[in-house]
Amino acid sequence: MSAANQLAALIANMFATGLLDDQFQQLQMLQDPSAPNFVSEVVTLFCQDGERIIGELAKQLDKPSVDFDRVDAFVHQLKGSSASVGALKVKNTCIQFCELCQQKSKDGCLKTLETVRINFYELRGKFQTMLQLERQVNGFPPNN
Repeated sequence: MSAANQLAALIANMFATGLLDDQFQQLQMLQDPSAPNFVSEVVTLFCQDGERIIGELAKQLDKPSVDFDRVDAFVHQLKGSSASVGALKVKNTCIQFCELCQQKSKDGCLKTLETVRINFYELRGKFQTMLQLERQVNGFPPNN
């Protein structure tokens, strides 16, 4: 199977499994010859931000007395960046996370952080594969 076909199949699978929503298609439409790396730049930033925010959430929830307003602020950041790239599962988990922050449920927040982490890293792995395939399709050597 060609890299282009693998890429199309991967993206179709990400939609079919609910990892991505229509917002990702909107992003793809913004990519044109004047901004050929637009999607990969947005996806890369999302992955870097997400990792940083998840680390910060883990730190905040590890404290003996949790500042739920701070946790909520970080969850909102992650929800916003997830919405902007079309990361549906991550965004939906963030919505639940916000509700648990309002309830000041440390246990609920810790469980939901684990779900966010699983969804985020699943998506990040697929995004990394997608970026490698795009590089092959565009004739660039894979960057490892």
